[in-house]
Amino acid sequence: MAKLLEGPAMGLFQKWGMRTPHHLVISNVEQLDTLAFANQWMKGAKMVAKAHEALGGRFKLGLVKINLDLDGVKKASKEILDRTVEGTKMSQVIVAEMIEHTEEYYLAVKSVRDGAEILMANVGGIEIESNWDKIVRTTVAVGEKARTTALEECAKKAGFTGDLAKKIVAYAHSLFDCYDNEDGQYIEINPLVVDKKSGELVALDAVTMLDGDARFRHSDWNFNFAADFGRAFTPAEKEIMEIDSKVKGSVKLTEIPGGEIALLPAGGGASVFYSDAVVKLGGSIANYAEYSGDPPGWAVQALTERVCSLGGIKHIIVGGAIANFTDVKVTFQGIISGFRNAKAEGKLDKIKIWVRRGGPNEAIGLAAMRELKNEGFNIEVFDRYTPLTDIVNMALNK
Repeated sequence: MAKLLEGPAMGLFQKWGMRTPHHLVISNVEQLDTLAFANQWMKGAKMVAKAHEALGGRFKLGLVKINLDLDGVKKASKEILDRTVEGTKMSQVIVAEMIEHTEEYYLAVKSVRDGAEILMANVGGIEIESNWDKIVRTTVAVGEKARTTALEECAKKAGFTGDLAKKIVAYAHSLFDCYDNEDGQYIEINPLVVDKKSGELVALDAVTMLDGDARFRHSDWNFNFAADFGRAFTPAEKEIMEIDSKVKGSVKLTEIPGGEIALLPAGGGASVFYSDAVVKLGGSIANYAEYSGDPPGWAVQALTERVCSLGGIKHIIVGGAIANFTDVKVTFQGIISGFRNAKAEGKLDKIKIWVRRGGPNEAIGLAAMRELKNEGFNIEVFDRYTPLTDIVNMALNK
């Protein structure tokens, strides 16, 4: 599940026929004069300035400023960009037109075991948690579309009537189409309001989570996902994300500062297993990573070089269980090339490497790994007959 920031999310809503406020995203105040000249909607309009970060409760944190003219937007944007909240330095501000409204509503779609669940309520805004009992739900089975009759019944139970109920149903249809076609996992609009001037429903804010691994199906996804926990992506993480978006299979990297055990596992299952095992046995992990789905050797090499560059590590654990179709020889060639480059740069001094793997061409791949000892690498290599837990035990000297 990958989170989308508000600006790109609004772009998706517009694509699927849902109205949003006019908006733009800035990274410094100096951009505003040029943008105001190019965007007619900013002239004489009242605007909102919000931190464009993956943080919940921005209003309560003082990261939302309302009812601003252009000078007010400049001042508010500077204040926001000068802030550090929960360890995250604010790097962007989203500036949007204010939509005059009276009531606020709630609308969402989320993935559930049997398909998707559509949620709606005739209350919304910053206090939605205290009104959770007012949310009405309807389920859409896997492979089906939202039914108008089910949405109408849902809107009726939620307290919507007349023309507003018809608008809510139509908007819910559009939201579900967006969710269904964009590989959505959770999309929440809060608040959804009626524009006093036009009478149209407008999404003022949203939480949008998509299946990040589905990027290959969407050539128009020209956005980056938000980093975990709202922090900024590191350069290494951005590089691996870019590679991941272009290759068959998958390569993933998340840095965890302060850990001593670096992980280079084959597959998500091995990643979770090794992470849990290291922590359970009293160690500390320096990263989350994985290579899976038979990625090309050059992609695995790039991932290896980034893992070897993690600061303060003492061990690197490589491999995983027994692969079904990932070619051990090819992926190990990439890892070996990465190791050689890292060693040449002095990044593997005093670091011990532990390898355990099985799968297609494992004998050739493991033999090539063992040859690294002759090149001065501190490395131990094991085949499928050594339990994964033993590798972690040995690395932690248990």
